[in-house]
Amino acid sequence: MQEPTIQYIAAGLFAVALIHTFAAKQFERLSHRFPRHAGLFHLLGEVEVVFGFWAIVLVVAMALVVGGGPALGYAESRNYTEPLFVFVVMVVAASRPVLRTVMSGVSLVARVLPVPTPMASAWLGLAAVPLLGSLVTEPAAMTIAALMLAPQIFRPQVPEPVKYLALGVLFVNISIGGTLTSYAAPPVLMVASTWQWDSAFMLATFGWKAAIAVLVNATVATFVLRKHLNAAPSAAEAEAPVPPAVALVHLALLAGIVLFAHHPVAFLGLFLMFLGYTQAYERHQSPLIIKEALLVGFFLAGLVVLGGMQQWWLEPVVSSLQPLALFFGALGLTAITDNAALTYLGSLIANISDESKYMLVAGAVAGGGLTVIANAPNPAGVALLKRGFSDETIGAGGLLLGALGPTVVAAAAFMLL
Repeated sequence: MQEPTIQYIAAGLFAVALIHTFAAKQFERLSHRFPRHAGLFHLLGEVEVVFGFWAIVLVVAMALVVGGGPALGYAESRNYTEPLFVFVVMVVAASRPVLRTVMSGVSLVARVLPVPTPMASAWLGLAAVPLLGSLVTEPAAMTIAALMLAPQIFRPQVPEPVKYLALGVLFVNISIGGTLTSYAAPPVLMVASTWQWDSAFMLATFGWKAAIAVLVNATVATFVLRKHLNAAPSAAEAEAPVPPAVALVHLALLAGIVLFAHHPVAFLGLFLMFLGYTQAYERHQSPLIIKEALLVGFFLAGLVVLGGMQQWWLEPVVSSLQPLALFFGALGLTAITDNAALTYLGSLIANISDESKYMLVAGAVAGGGLTVIANAPNPAGVALLKRGFSDETIGAGGLLLGALGPTVVAAAAFMLL
């Protein structure tokens, strides 16, 4: 789709979608002020709806300018594997047997650490679970961490600035915590095959630096949160235990879905098996988060459609920057475009130097917590945690401010270590 008119329209709609993302909280407030139209304002205030809505507008605009056939052809040419995978892995990772298994392990470790148990649990949720994302993928880690931390940190009783700091730390740590392997972080996955980066290379080049930044961010956030942590047991801990066999089946299905993350036919087949199994043993399940996961999938699919039309201006910007400028450029551009799309464009640049490769990926993952669209798992965190914030929405400005400190720590780790 090289038609200049369409490219300009797509860039304009992308800008409108970004502005809409930052203004989503204002729409939610309007829903309370004008109850007659509360439904419409509430819909426009759902961050997860933004990019999907404007992607539909883009396809309609394409149909009006160049015809329905080319517009539909463009929409069908996009790769929707990532939105589908995030939807599937969110539902499975949030299932009661998986969540209870992880929470039991966290509780066991928290009790032996030489600090109060609520502090230890919060620290593990902000540090250990994001690093676990290098094994189970970042979307799964985000889902597990969000559900673990929601009753402890993301409650209406906790001051908003403190919650935004915790949210920023969680998003940044998830973004950099997946760099210990070559398959878990979307921006790394986009270049790993092209540049022949395996997991050993990632661990030696990025992983240990990311781990240090994760531990620093989690420690600072836990210290700030220490007076606000909820010591009461979560609802999950009060429920009846899940039989080990049921938990094992869920974990095996999750492992299979992660293993076939790039093969929709395989992981969707496993997901259907998962749905059947949850029906067969319904007494050991909690309600599946189908709605939340679908909204996140819709958001990411919209980003795929809108983002696919931004290459004409993004690629020249990325290719024209020197290594140091590329790092800071990637850090800034990640805030307004998905970091995986940014590194993908970098993989298309011929004869890019090894230093530039490092700087591009380091900047992209370090900036992955600045906005909702910066990293693919972020919409999942927003969908699961927004009820703990005022107006049940997460403000883009608050997230940006909360993530600035953790982002500086991550950038310093990649640049100075």
